[in-house]
Amino acid sequence: MLGALLLLAGVLGGAAAFGLQQLQPAPGDVRAYLLAHPEVLPEAMAKLQERETGKLVAANRAAIFTPVPGMVGGNPNGDVTVVTYMDYACGYCRASLPEIEQLLASDPGVRIVYRELPILSADSRTAAAWAVAAAEQGKYLPFHTALFAAGRPTQDAVMAAAAKAGLDVARARTVVASPTTAAELDRNLRTAGAIGMTGTPAWVIGDRIVSGAIPQEQLVTAVKAARDRG
Repeated sequence: MLGALLLLAGVLGGAAAFGLQQLQPAPGDVRAYLLAHPEVLPEAMAKLQERETGKLVAANRAAIFTPVPGMVGGNPNGDVTVVTYMDYACGYCRASLPEIEQLLASDPGVRIVYRELPILSADSRTAAAWAVAAAEQGKYLPFHTALFAAGRPTQDAVMAAAAKAGLDVARARTVVASPTTAAELDRNLRTAGAIGMTGTPAWVIGDRIVSGAIPQEQLVTAVKAARDRG
């Protein structure tokens, strides 16, 4: 309990905020302060959560930010990377596509990394494997867009999206069935669990995680904050 209280004190602004150089030998004063000012607790917990999230992102950085070749959009040399985790059976993911397009149109400094997170159905897993196959042929975004436009990722929808994107289907089937593709999808699932994602869409923007479909304004704000943090 003492450790948690002192950590909260530090999170809220260091020694100056609480006179920590005096509080350390008298931890009861920290408790008294928090009891007298409970309004600071949500802020403290939010800052603590941000700190812990940053550590998780840093520990899984390669698995998050290193894309499958071909699964990148926007400026490949952008100063801010936005990673999107999506499932083709997710309506909120579908609704997020225009927000991504608007973000890329308004901010030439953004790099998008697309990651497949097939968690909703067996069809999701199949569709995600075909998306990796489309990326292998340099046609990820046409396939991605066509499949989301089709609605549910049924087998017929996947094949229609493959045709619309101009995939070599025989070549794609080999990639879909490959252990490398299975390993990529499994890695995404493990990473999402490790960093605390619980659904789709989910985003990693800089060293922050954002959950759910988010409006353009929030995306822009999150990108600006990541850019300001460096």
